[in-house]
This record gives sequence, structure tokens and C-alpha cells, in this order.
Amino acid sequence: MTDDPICPLCLRPIPPEARSSLHHLIPKLKGGKGGPVVRMHHICHVEIHKTLTEAELARDYDTPEKLRAHPRLAKFATWIAKRPPTFHSKSVGPQRKR
Repeated sequence: MTDDPICPLCLRPIPPEARSSLHHLIPKLKGGKGGPVVRMHHICHVEIHKTLTEAELARDYDTPEKLRAHPRLAKFATWIAKRPPTFHSKSVGPQRKR
């Protein structure tokens, strides 16, 4: 049994040696400063911000359940779930515009 936190996107544990970061459920630029945050794998966090704009996150994707329901993020979560919890890869492709 592990006491490691669980990533809200891929649902894998986040061991201490894994790269992780905090995701603001409502982006700071859209009024989320001081609001709820969730710890997630860094690779999952990067994928969220490559997929959705700050406005989309604030308006339509302000919960882990809504993020997991997004088609591209659901496909990513299925892919990454097959990797070890410490898996990290340099992201490829252009960053989306804000």
C-alpha cells in the first residue's frame, strides 16, 4: 500500500522521486490565485497547458473530472497510464497560444 498522492489526470501514484507540480484548477490569470490546486505529474500538467487555453481551463475544465473527459487529455491519460509513475519525457510540439 502506498501513501503517495494520486495524479488527478492519469490516476497513477506520484512517488517522491517523480517530477510533479501544482495545477491551479482555475488559472491564476483568470482569478484562481489562492484558489484550489492539485498536485500532478509534471508531464500531465504540461499536457494540460499544451491542450487548453487559460480561458478554456477557467470556463470549462475547472475540475479533474472535466479535464479527464477532454478527448485529447483522455487519450493522453490512457497512454501515460501504461508508463511507470516516474516516467518523464521532454514534451514535443509547439506550446499553444494563450
